[in-house]
Amino acid sequence: METNTELQEKLARIDTRIDEIRKGTLIVRTKPGSEVIIEQQRHEFLFGTAIANNVCEKYEFAMSDKNREMYIKTLGENFNYAVHENALKWYDCEKEQGKVDYYLADRIWEICENLNIPMRGHCIFWDKDEYIMPWLKKLNNDDLRSAIVRRAISVTSHFKGRISEFDLNNEMIHNDFFRRRLGYGIVNEMAWSAKAGNQDITLFVNDYGILVDGGFNADAYITQIENLLANGVPIGGIGCQGHRASSILMPMSAELVQRNLDRLSKFNLPIKITEALFDGPSEKAQAEEMRKIMPVYFAHPSVEAILIWGFWAGAHWQPHTALWREDWSITPQGEVYRELVFNKWWTKVKGRADENGIFKTTAFYGEHMIQSNGKKQIVKLSKVDKTITVNM
Repeated sequence: METNTELQEKLARIDTRIDEIRKGTLIVRTKPGSEVIIEQQRHEFLFGTAIANNVCEKYEFAMSDKNREMYIKTLGENFNYAVHENALKWYDCEKEQGKVDYYLADRIWEICENLNIPMRGHCIFWDKDEYIMPWLKKLNNDDLRSAIVRRAISVTSHFKGRISEFDLNNEMIHNDFFRRRLGYGIVNEMAWSAKAGNQDITLFVNDYGILVDGGFNADAYITQIENLLANGVPIGGIGCQGHRASSILMPMSAELVQRNLDRLSKFNLPIKITEALFDGPSEKAQAEEMRKIMPVYFAHPSVEAILIWGFWAGAHWQPHTALWREDWSITPQGEVYRELVFNKWWTKVKGRADENGIFKTTAFYGEHMIQSNGKKQIVKLSKVDKTITVNM
């Protein structure tokens, strides 16, 4: 385990580490001495959010047309990744036995597709007793197992070609309805049934108390992942929720977040911050929490996405933590989010080619508009390639 000194050194070098991990090299070939302007258009790294059911027109508690318009506009301008908050959960998709309805999940996916925002799937199962439908609880064990298999195949096949990543069974450290009824082998059955619906999906574990609240679940989570992998469960990614589990608002510890991300990286699996939420006694305190912790997430080489769990107070689980207030005015936390994602971590460069017609710069991975020699070109600088050369 890393020493405190090593952790402090990592945190002290956080901006340098971000440059090393999140930037590549752009080389522009143009006329000698020509001006070169590079403006980023989109991140490759995934900055996402949860999408509320309320955005759907036919939802019983649908937001107004005016708010829906603002919601979709704000979503498209600030995020490049998304997840259903509740619409994909079993209790929203099959309230009555045999009556499977994906309208809400499909509509949310359609909104995101129109904005060119890919989605992850949350979640196939959630065996928290209070969210198990009454009809499901009444089934005998054989019928319960059959219902589980049908659900897994149904949801992954329904979204085949649209959603390729799912949380398998949410918060397994805390909840165990299915395992109490059917034994621990049911997790394997869940996973392989999901794969039967779409063999190409990636399945994630997902839980809380790993990075916040003192990391009280970190040891249990690591042991759980070890056991799942040892027992052949095809886990392909690790989800770490980032909102608080406790009612006591302790400031988040950058050192603990760094340490536990490092511990999880031993599995060599992608890590996603699946449900980030920054709380505090005031809007200013929430903003400072985000400013302190978001760079730790972004600077970690195993982290591939940060999803904020909702963004508008008018459709939010914890409205006081939203990035935009109910009247659509931006909060201090929202300002910090935009400052980091679209300013500090955003490439905007102007310079001139040398005598050989070469202009070289580092740039964050993503799409960039390059202007030079009277021409414009949009190019993609990928973490896979690390360097690209553009001829103007």
